[in-house]
Amino acid sequence: MMAGSNLPRAKLITRPDDLVSLVDRLSGHSIIAVDTESNSLFAYQEQVCLIQFSIPHQDILVDPLVLKDLSPLGPLFANPEIEKVFHAAEYDLICLKRDFGFTFENLFDTMLAARILGWGELGLGALLKEHFDVEMDKRHQQANWGKRPLPDNLLAYAQLDTHFLIPLRHHLETELKAAGRWVLAEEDFKRLRNVNGRNHTNGVDACWRIGGAYDLTAQQAAVLKELCLYRDQMAKSMNRPLFKVINDRTLLAIAAAAPADLEELRRLPGMTPRQVQRHGRALLRAVDLGLRSEPLYPPRSPRPNDQFITRLEVLRQWRKHAAHEMGVSSDVVLPRDLLFAIATHNPKNKAELGQILNEVPWRMERFGEQILERLVWY
Repeated sequence: MMAGSNLPRAKLITRPDDLVSLVDRLSGHSIIAVDTESNSLFAYQEQVCLIQFSIPHQDILVDPLVLKDLSPLGPLFANPEIEKVFHAAEYDLICLKRDFGFTFENLFDTMLAARILGWGELGLGALLKEHFDVEMDKRHQQANWGKRPLPDNLLAYAQLDTHFLIPLRHHLETELKAAGRWVLAEEDFKRLRNVNGRNHTNGVDACWRIGGAYDLTAQQAAVLKELCLYRDQMAKSMNRPLFKVINDRTLLAIAAAAPADLEELRRLPGMTPRQVQRHGRALLRAVDLGLRSEPLYPPRSPRPNDQFITRLEVLRQWRKHAAHEMGVSSDVVLPRDLLFAIATHNPKNKAELGQILNEVPWRMERFGEQILERLVWY
């Protein structure tokens, strides 16, 4: 079946009174499917451009770019009596929290559930193909969701992101319970509520996020900082993402070479004639400013002690073995933040370990003794 070929047309919500009516309708269901579309590939500051909902026999699309007040959705997301089903929820939750300040209770993540079951194919397109014989049109994955009006083919694609999530969720619940992993999944669904994104501003230390920056000399790093600040100013004025102004690899090459004139700049990888014409002189000014600035040294974290490093490696090897036995990825056995917390605090008994693993009692019961046995020598 081709994507959206047999689906009834989704209802598009663009009026405040229709949004209130939608919330009333959704509040009458115990499970709703949710997804979002953002414009991260097309704007300096990405934003949520569409919110999709599905309930049995109906798909609804909410347009946040037209509706100025989405606060009626807040109580719906925070209602612990209504389960919200996402696929790969983390990014959606980060965006919804950032743009609208929503809080969340009672979540189900179909991708997370598939990971806990050890399924190899985790993308929504692969799951829909396998379980519902539905083909998603991958051409729309990088669409500009900030454009208005949205064409019918994009609306149909967005609708498909939630249309099958509820039946997929029911299938996954059955599989999780059969595998004895339902309680494990519930632990991770609860932890999803606390997900938060990083506020990446292009400040003094922003250049260190560029791959290869740590290989530069301190003076070259100072040049890279100035180049990053220029790119950020241009991206903001053009309302474009940073990489669509000048990509990271090109900035790094400029910082390393520190060209003195346009001819040297032209020879660097990534510097097309158009780039040189548009940005060349400004880039040279940024290079000159960086060369005359104080050398920039990378921020340094305190070096962990040898005992911590040993504990972390012991725990990683144990986790890898346990994951192999379960047929899952290592972080399903023990998420990275908990792994590091255990290595840091080095619990000596069940009570101390239980404080660290208080949000994941299934893991504490299943793996607690194994973890303590491996820590006893360190």
